[in-house]
Amino acid sequence: MNGNHKANRKRRRLIIFGGLGAGLVALILGVAVALRPNHEIDPSKLAKVERGDIARSVVATGKIEPLAKVEVKSKASGIVKEIFVDYGDRVRKGQVLVELDKEELSARVRETRASLQAAQAAHQAAQAAHERNQIEAEGPDLTFLKSSMERARQLHSEGLIAKALLEDAEKAYQLALNKQMAALRNVAVTRAEMARAEAQVAQAQAVLERAEEDLRNSTIVSPMEGVVLSRDVEVGDAVSSILVLGSQATLVTTLGDVSEVYVLGKVDEADIGKVYLDQPARITVESFPDKKFEGQVTKISPMGVEKDNVTTFEVRVSIHNPTGELKANMTANAEIILEEKKGVLLIPETAVIYDKDRNTSIELPDPKAENGRRKVAAKMGISNGVKTEVLEGLQEGQQVVLQ
Repeated sequence: MNGNHKANRKRRRLIIFGGLGAGLVALILGVAVALRPNHEIDPSKLAKVERGDIARSVVATGKIEPLAKVEVKSKASGIVKEIFVDYGDRVRKGQVLVELDKEELSARVRETRASLQAAQAAHQAAQAAHERNQIEAEGPDLTFLKSSMERARQLHSEGLIAKALLEDAEKAYQLALNKQMAALRNVAVTRAEMARAEAQVAQAQAVLERAEEDLRNSTIVSPMEGVVLSRDVEVGDAVSSILVLGSQATLVTTLGDVSEVYVLGKVDEADIGKVYLDQPARITVESFPDKKFEGQVTKISPMGVEKDNVTTFEVRVSIHNPTGELKANMTANAEIILEEKKGVLLIPETAVIYDKDRNTSIELPDPKAENGRRKVAAKMGISNGVKTEVLEGLQEGQQVVLQ
C-alpha cells in the first residue's frame, strides 16, 4: 500500500513536470515567432502593372468666353419704354431689343425741322435780293450813255447843239454811273447775306439730321446674331448716349455667339515651347464633371507676363459648342495634350524610386528577400503625375510596391 502511494506521487510529479516543460517550449516558440520579423506587405501598398492609355499634358485654367461678344449701348439718350428680350433669348441681326421713349425726341425733330424751314426762307429772301441787285448793277447801257455824252460835247464845241442838251447828256451818264456803283455795292452785301443764309440752312439741316438719327437710335437693335448673355436695364431706367459719355454710357445688354467658345488660360514658360497651334485639348468644367469637351489651341501669345518671378504665356483654346452647354464665364480647365500613348504598360507614379542621378527603380514583393521586397531597375517613359509609362524592366500583371 505504501509502495503504491509512492508510485502515484512519482507519476503525478512526472505529469506536472511534463506539462510545465511543454508549456515552456510553447512559450519559447511563441516568443520566437513574435520576435521574428514579418515580411508580409500590406495589400494596400501593392499595385499591378497594367496596360492602358496615358497622356502628358499642361493645364490652362480660365473662363469660358464667347467667340464674339458685344456690349450693346445706346447712341441716343432717353428713358426705357419697352424691352423685348431677356437673357438666354436667341436674337437675329437687326432685331429690336429695346425701345426708348420717343416723345421728347419727336418734339426735337419737329423743332429742328421748323428751324430748317426758317433758314431756308431766309436764304430764299437773300437770293431774291441778290438777283435784284445784279439786275440793277447791269442797269442802263453805260457805254451808250458815255458815247452820247461825248457826241454831245463834240456837237456843242462845233456850235451845233445848245449847252442844255450837253448838260442833259452828262447828267444822264452820271446818274446811271452812280446807280450802277450803288447796285454793285449791294450785290456784294447780298452775296454775303446769301452765303450766310446758306450756312444757316446747312447747319439747320445737320441739326435736323442729328435729331432724326437720335429718333431712329431710340429703337435699339441687335448688331449681330447670337444669344442675350445679360440684360442690364429695366423699364423706366435712364439711358445715356455712348456718343456723349463713351465707355461710361449705360450698358443696355450683352450679346454673344456661344456656338463657338474659348478658354483663355496661362501656360508656364517651361511648357510653352511644347504648345503649338491646332494642338488638341480636352476641356472640363465643374458643371459637367464626368464630361470632356474637345478643343484645340487657336492662339498663343508672343509675349510672356511675369508675376511673382513666374513667367506665363496666354493661350486660347477654342471649343465647338453647338448645343450651348458651355456657358459664358464658367470656370474651365483646358488640358493641352503634349504627348499621348495608347496601350502601354502603366504603374502608379508613387511606385517609382529615383536616386540622386535620377535613375529609376521599382520594388517588387519577394517573400524570400531579407525585407520581403527586392529592388529592380526599370526604365520609365512619360508621366501624367498619377500614372507613369514603363518602358523596360517590368511585365504586365506584376505587382509593385508603392513607396
